[in-house]
Formats: sequence, C-alpha cells, structure tokens
Amino acid sequence: MENILTTSLRTLLGFGVLFLLTRVLGKKQLSQMTFFTYITGIALGNIAGDMVVHRDIKLINGVTGLTLWAFLTLTIEYIALKSPKARILLDGEPTIIIKQGKINEKAMKSNKLNMDDLTMLLRIKNVFSIKEVDYAILEPNGQISVLKKVEYENVINKNTGIPITPRKFLPSELVVDGRIVKKNLTELSLSEDWLANELKKKGINRFEEVFYAELQSDGKVVAEKRSK
Repeated sequence: MENILTTSLRTLLGFGVLFLLTRVLGKKQLSQMTFFTYITGIALGNIAGDMVVHRDIKLINGVTGLTLWAFLTLTIEYIALKSPKARILLDGEPTIIIKQGKINEKAMKSNKLNMDDLTMLLRIKNVFSIKEVDYAILEPNGQISVLKKVEYENVINKNTGIPITPRKFLPSELVVDGRIVKKNLTELSLSEDWLANELKKKGINRFEEVFYAELQSDGKVVAEKRSK
C-alpha cells in the first residue's frame, strides 16, 4: 500500500511539473515542429518517467533535471529567435526536392530520400503523379510541401479550357527580420538591387526596416515593415 501511495504521489508531482514546463515552453514545443523540439519532448518525457518509476532517483533531482532541460530549451529557442544563423543551425532549412517539375537527385541523396519515400510523401498530399508537381519542398520537420503545376491546381480550368496564367516564380521569402535571404535570391536569379528597387516602390529604403518580404508567383513583392 505504501508503495502504491508513493508511486501515486511521484506520478502526480511528475505530471504537474511536466505539464507546467510544457506550457512554459509554448505551442511550438507541443507541435514538435522541428527535430530539435521533437527530441526535447522525448527527453522531457523520459526524465519525468524515470522520476516516477525509479525510486533511487530523488524527487528533487528529477524536478531539477526537468527544469534545467526546459531552461536550456528556452535559451536555445531565444537565441534562434534573434539569430537567423542559429535558427538555420538549430532547425535546418527547407530543401527543394522537385523544381519546375524536375526531380533534384542531389537534394534527394543529401536528405537520404529514395523514390519510394518521395512518392509516399506526395501521396500523403493527395498527389499521385510526379508530373502534376511544379515544386516539392522538404521541410525541416520531415514533411513535404507541394505546389502543383497551374494546370493541375484547379480541375475546372483544365476541363473547361479557360486560359491559365503561367506561374513565373515559386513564392519565396526575400527578407526576414531585416536580413536578406540570399539563398532564395540566388535560387530565383534575382539581385539585391532589384529587391531594393521593389521595396523603394513601397516606401521602404532600407532592408533593416523590413520584418518580412515575400516574392509572389506573379513576380510581385509583398512586404511588411517592422513595428516601431
């Protein structure tokens, strides 16, 4: 009876501390958006489980371990929030697997993907033929985002013969937190001078003023200034 009571009390304490810490860590942790948050969630669960089951682990040690792990996670997330380089190191970058209908074999090899993996990920997105895909992007969390070719985006357009406007660009980030996403500019064959001119049309004279700027599929730039 004493063992049951002790285990129950340890379980209630572990559950309470874990619940509190996951609330502090926020929704990103709960959604396990990236590999880092996924591993962090597993680690917190293991620490809490060991604290409940293993009597040789003192409660204070278990609570300390949970709290310290959560604090380190918050610290890393804060650094990533303030530093784009740290964010890339922590979360990784999206990888274009299919570009303008062509499979990027080099990108597939670097991400340890084979054709069976790719077709499975496409089927999850209700795409059963690669010929329908304009762009496919492997996200840092292992999921794939698919942009279909224009003629396959809307069945009505394809069947009725209504003229379709070709997509000029893949919608992409150009500026994030005042910093130019140079990789995307290079991928799109665009220059910083071109981007600066587009932003000037919107009354923005410096990249540092921009919170977020995105290139639309028709070549237009949408930008939002930083809040003062």
